[in-house]
Amino acid sequence: MERLQDARTFAAKRRVNSAAVTTDKKLILAATTLLDSGGEDAVTLRAVGHASGISHNAPYKHFKSRDALLAAVATADFVMLTKAFNAVRQSSIKPAGKLMKALNVVIDFSVNHPARYRLLFNDPAIAAQKGELEKTALAAFAEFIVIVQECQAAQALPDIPDATLAGLLFATMHGLIALRESGRMHPEKGLSVVQSSLKTLVHLLSPQRI
Repeated sequence: MERLQDARTFAAKRRVNSAAVTTDKKLILAATTLLDSGGEDAVTLRAVGHASGISHNAPYKHFKSRDALLAAVATADFVMLTKAFNAVRQSSIKPAGKLMKALNVVIDFSVNHPARYRLLFNDPAIAAQKGELEKTALAAFAEFIVIVQECQAAQALPDIPDATLAGLLFATMHGLIALRESGRMHPEKGLSVVQSSLKTLVHLLSPQRI
């Protein structure tokens, strides 16, 4: 009899936990949709609760703050980027092509989801959340580093510390995106398109040119 009661208690707890996970996902999806449609200012806990179709109080029960909810959105997007980088890494194209394709993943994300891009790469308050967010961000960067390593092995990039090189490429990409977003990327300055500028940089870095 006790075993039956324990089994029922366990099953009930699983249902509660499952419902909580489902609610979290619905709230994250609602916040993501609001970010895409109205930017970060559109995301309030009350607005997310209303958009989720659950209740306007639901976010307050599942996330301790608005920043915690936004961090959950960013975490989900870093997981998505990790999977995208991994898919690029597993492809059969040449290493230099993989590198450009991986960079294009982030560039396209910045164009299609500007508010979410800023959340991932230009929001100190969200970055300060650390925890799972930091883990997923580092996991995405680790996938990118492996692509850089493949380029180094193929002599498409110089033999310097891979993390340093990956960081420099990422920093340059973000800088070019910032120039584009601020309207300061002009052909007369030698910069017109983020992708072509990065392609030129990668070409200049290639040891095969020496």
